[in-house]
Amino acid sequence: MRVRHASSAHGATKPAQRFGVLSEGSFETFVRIMDTVVVTQASVKDVAARARVSLGTVSNVLNRPELVRPTTRARVEEAIAALGYVRNESARQLRVGTSTTLAYVALDAGNPFFTDVAKGVDEVAREHGLTVYLCDSDQDASREHDYLEALLHQRVRGVCITPVNLSNQMLHTLVRQGIPVVLLDRLDPTLGPDWCSVGVDDHYGGKVATSHLIERGHHKVGFIGGPESIVQVAERLAGAREAMAEAGDGHALTFLSTNGLTVADGRNAAARLLGLPKRSRPTAVFCANDLVALGVLQQLTQHGVAVPGDVAIVGYDDIIFAGAAAVPLTSVYQPRLELGRTAARLVVEEADNPEGHRHQQVVFQPELVVRESTGDTPTGST
Repeated sequence: MRVRHASSAHGATKPAQRFGVLSEGSFETFVRIMDTVVVTQASVKDVAARARVSLGTVSNVLNRPELVRPTTRARVEEAIAALGYVRNESARQLRVGTSTTLAYVALDAGNPFFTDVAKGVDEVAREHGLTVYLCDSDQDASREHDYLEALLHQRVRGVCITPVNLSNQMLHTLVRQGIPVVLLDRLDPTLGPDWCSVGVDDHYGGKVATSHLIERGHHKVGFIGGPESIVQVAERLAGAREAMAEAGDGHALTFLSTNGLTVADGRNAAARLLGLPKRSRPTAVFCANDLVALGVLQQLTQHGVAVPGDVAIVGYDDIIFAGAAAVPLTSVYQPRLELGRTAARLVVEEADNPEGHRHQQVVFQPELVVRESTGDTPTGST
């Protein structure tokens, strides 16, 4: 088991970036001005007319400039600059049949874990001259379906997705239409070898987190997270249960299910935890992600419950806020950027060489990062 001990020293928090804002009066003036402005977009015909050339010459300047005489090309480029002409890239891509856009459909863009994954996707996309659409399903299957349908119509180069529902038929439709799809932060052996996937061994991560609490002397452990329909939650819970079973008699796992994986869900679960009889109340909790863990920490400290003295906490993902919490959180680290990078590379490889591409199922091992929230042996542990 790989365990990394984080330093307890904290650097100063960076000041928030300041943004200029309009005063109420200036904003009203701005709106009145904008209401009088009619925006028109210059067309290729406008460029051709201003430069006194044919439409074909403008097309050559845009796509094959080496075929155009320097003096003519300069005249067309001057017209483009003067008119502010911007090429309709979507229309061009549909004509040539090659998109320069990747998409990442995230499970929850409000979770820093997924924004870090998106950064990894974007890094690789930029290396290949591609741009990225970021879509937020917000753990809503119907919203996910709508995004996938829109991406199909856009004929994007490929899709990385952390799916809400693997049975979503739009995933299969995209593949049948020749659009590469990579499942990100999702491992599912039932899909077989016909899909690329990139993820973390969440069963192992759940077992490592719970084993750490057992090693700290805890016999009563709570698991906080949900819903179980999210595969990552189910796998982390299964790992926790396995660790408790291996610990033997006298060890009990209490499952406090949540409707989601937000700070508010953590706070609500912690309130339920405090409502349990003290003799059966867990002395430690393993949370399905760091946002839930931060909510638990907030609720416990506001009610005078010492962390880790009364209740120890382990999170999952090791987002940047985990180490910066009032009581720095022990958390299971996932290589967020590398997950995104790897998924994007697989999408690009398949898009560039669909015949020679071999589907891969890439699995990363998580790592426990130990901080103050799990302390040492708890007071009065039984």
